[in-house]
Amino acid sequence: MPAKPDFFWDFLPFWIVAYGLATIGWTCVGRFLMSAFLPPDSPNYIYRWFVRLTAWPVLFVGFFTPAFVLPRILPLVTAFWAFLLRYVAYVLFARYGLAPTLGN
Repeated sequence: MPAKPDFFWDFLPFWIVAYGLATIGWTCVGRFLMSAFLPPDSPNYIYRWFVRLTAWPVLFVGFFTPAFVLPRILPLVTAFWAFLLRYVAYVLFARYGLAPTLGN
């Protein structure tokens, strides 16, 4: 009988991709929500770190997002793409047996 794979170590690439994209997505959502209450140059340290952490994904998504999308909405668009990419990554990892399963 073959040994059961370790839930964490044997699927480490999956977890890195899943948690990395989730961090980007949820931080973008937080940045979007906080921008509704705080000015862009706010001294709030949480908002500054959200902006710092999501600056490169938002900039990347801004390159292929239509110009009519407001810059204030861009973090929300980035979160959408991060969650979509996370779903696609899961399907690909699961297809090749690199994602953990609930059964057996």
